[in-house]
Amino acid sequence: MFGGSPPNWPTDARRPGMECASLDLWHLLWEIVVLLGAALVAGGLCSRFGQSPLVGYLLAGMLLGGPGSFRVVHAEKDIETIAELGVSLLLFSLGLEFSWTRLVSLGSSALGSGVVQVLATAGLGTGVAFLFQLPLTEAIAVGAMVALSSTAGVLRVLMDRAEIDSPHGRHAVAILLVQDMAVVPLAVLMTVLAGEGTVGAVLWDVGRIALLALGLIVGLYLLLNKIAVRALGQLTLERNRELTILLAVVTGLGAAVAAHQVGISPALGAFVAGMFLGNSPFATQIRADVSSLRVVLLTLFFGAAGMVADPLWIARHWYLVAGVTALILACKAALIWTILRLQGRPDTTAMATGVCLSQIGEFAFVLGSVGREEGVVSEETHLVVVSAAIASLFATPYLIALAPRIGAWFGLLLRRKPLAPISHKDRSQEDSPEIVIIGFGPAGRAVAENFLGQNRCVLVLDLNPEAKRSAEGMGFHGEVGDARLADVLEHIHLTAARIVVITVPHHTAALTILHHVRRLAPHVTTLARSRYQRHTHELQNAGAKNVIGDEEEVAQALCRAVRAHLGDEPSP
Repeated sequence: MFGGSPPNWPTDARRPGMECASLDLWHLLWEIVVLLGAALVAGGLCSRFGQSPLVGYLLAGMLLGGPGSFRVVHAEKDIETIAELGVSLLLFSLGLEFSWTRLVSLGSSALGSGVVQVLATAGLGTGVAFLFQLPLTEAIAVGAMVALSSTAGVLRVLMDRAEIDSPHGRHAVAILLVQDMAVVPLAVLMTVLAGEGTVGAVLWDVGRIALLALGLIVGLYLLLNKIAVRALGQLTLERNRELTILLAVVTGLGAAVAAHQVGISPALGAFVAGMFLGNSPFATQIRADVSSLRVVLLTLFFGAAGMVADPLWIARHWYLVAGVTALILACKAALIWTILRLQGRPDTTAMATGVCLSQIGEFAFVLGSVGREEGVVSEETHLVVVSAAIASLFATPYLIALAPRIGAWFGLLLRRKPLAPISHKDRSQEDSPEIVIIGFGPAGRAVAENFLGQNRCVLVLDLNPEAKRSAEGMGFHGEVGDARLADVLEHIHLTAARIVVITVPHHTAALTILHHVRRLAPHVTTLARSRYQRHTHELQNAGAKNVIGDEEEVAQALCRAVRAHLGDEPSP
């Protein structure tokens, strides 16, 4: 019954056009498989050479479909329609991660810098685009597209380089989170810009969208928080993973369809649904279950976005693409540096953060897709921005690798004191430090506690003013400054010290500090912390007398605990 040939349906029993529709469907599926396969190969090659896989997905689309390509894929419009589901799931996943607790944990300073960055970059991008004689609405759309950076690309490189916990890494992560939350209002802005007519007509469109959005939010809140959670609580979702997957798909895509039906951005509906579902008992499981489907659909989306770019056009207009890309990179880096400097951050950290976030992010393709559908962004403008975005994504890994050096060079060029001026009073020889501890996190504090009550002059140097107050509360000297600057180390009378302990987790910063210490005070014994074992020899070669590895200490502690539980040695 199941293994035989298909039944011999009468020809006249078929609907007209059914055979043609079936052929079109299988042809579409074949082209989707081809595109995904090319994305797999291109993404793997990009990862191998230190690039983000997103660049590979975009390249696959550029080469297989669209103008100037090999034209292997012809159904780019159909694929783009399917790929838009990936955008909805991306925003749905973003909503799952969003919470007021997480927002408050950023702190007002980080939140403020992210908001100002988005507004300032969008404003500057709008002004420059308007100067190039684009219509005002299109110029605003371009400003919105270039305002966001690449969350996926930046976080991947920062994690690979173990720089997430570095000063510029922490600031970059905070700003990226605010940018992610800005995607939804910017997508709504694209819809508003599509409105034509007088100021009153535009205001009417804004009010209409706001009312529809409010109605959607209230409806989703009642449906998900009051009805669905109670009803689904009886279905033992925690023991049936397939049910959580279905719940995620129905909720995310259903909310997107509902938003589309009432005439507002599907991204807004998916985001709101994810935010409400993120507070449910099923949130953790849903985050994991939806990730695989999201990856497939997002790969299709970036492949479809790459089809918009024309490699032959880019080759003919390389100077325009290079110029626009360089202008965007420089302006975004300068804006972020200015914002962080106004908040009192050191030049080195501010510029390194700006360099890390200077590219055009993947959400530009999302906003550009919405803008094209609404008729706000022309094909030519979209092509220029997409080409510049791809070029900037190519440059991202190299820019992040150079960011600490560029920041340090920039700080030395300006010759400013970092964050807050260190006391200018001269210390006497008796007040010069015998032991210098650089970094006052848990590791630095543990080192300092060994000298409590001893008659030794210990100086703690950290970028955080709270660390200075904490060190002084323990009876030590405390200074606020960036140890990566030689001027700071000279000012604290490093040459009089006997021992320097470097506890900063960021290995590039530790290497920079080590080089300065060896140059300024070659007689000083230097001890350094290595967060990862692979950096131990690099720190030793830079001049550290002893390197204590986090991974080695954890491994030894685990071994001692295992032996203690087995009775081989007494428990500590």
